[in-house]
Amino acid sequence: MTQEPTRAQQLLGELAPKMVQLTDDVLFGDIWKREGLSPRDRSLITVAVLAATYRPDQLNSHLRLALENGLTQDELVEALTHVAFYAGWPSGMGALVQLKAIVGADAQ
Repeated sequence: MTQEPTRAQQLLGELAPKMVQLTDDVLFGDIWKREGLSPRDRSLITVAVLAATYRPDQLNSHLRLALENGLTQDELVEALTHVAFYAGWPSGMGALVQLKAIVGADAQ
């Protein structure tokens, strides 16, 4: 049975094999698996940081992961509204628009 390619493999393929390996093995294989925080908490932190630093490409996949890791739509809306006051209105609004597109697409 062949293993499905990771998201990093899908995005970068053979272009940047070391970056794929670091993403898969270190970031998601080690950092995300550490015991200090739950995957749900890590998702909340990651979404907040990506929204605050206006990283929409990465935010999209992390919003989806946050929902998979147990955060609710309402919790994400609240977190992103909070981010808007500390990181700037465009960052919060942009992230909320992305969340709406994801939740709307999943509801259909």
